[in-house]
Amino acid sequence: MKKILIISSSPRKDSNSDTLCDNFARGAAENGHSVEKITLAGKSIAPCIGCYACQKGKCIYDDAAPEIIQKMLDADVIVLATPVYFYTMCAQLKALIDRSVMVYPKITDKKFYYLITMADTAQEMFRGTIEALHGFVACCENSQCAGMVTASGVYEAGTINRTGFCEEAYNLGKSVK
Repeated sequence: MKKILIISSSPRKDSNSDTLCDNFARGAAENGHSVEKITLAGKSIAPCIGCYACQKGKCIYDDAAPEIIQKMLDADVIVLATPVYFYTMCAQLKALIDRSVMVYPKITDKKFYYLITMADTAQEMFRGTIEALHGFVACCENSQCAGMVTASGVYEAGTINRTGFCEEAYNLGKSVK
């Protein structure tokens, strides 16, 4: 049994990427895994300012980031879900990733999955988001992207339900070993 942490970063309630998270979680749970989903919407996560106070023991910000980052350290599998904003991840996920500077060398031996949604229909427009996520995973020693769902052509909340992407996310969750 794997301990799976799903980070849903869309700022929109009931977003398409959040729906993918729920489907991934359902598949993984049915396969016997422990699943926790964290939604970043409404959580306060200040941007890293590069002061490196964290290297002296404590970040200067008292917000949600340290607790979430601890859960990332404790997980076997991390699912990063984001809508595409200007051809990269949304600010909420980027802020969390940047705040992991205090511990990223300890985020090791993880399997990562990406759940990415965008309104655009051109698949090549996922490239910037995927490269940015791969850049983070490359900094996490012995970690790798084990799979992803790239859902294009979904903008308004709920449109994902009229596609095959929910089943794809469910099957990806079910495939976690």
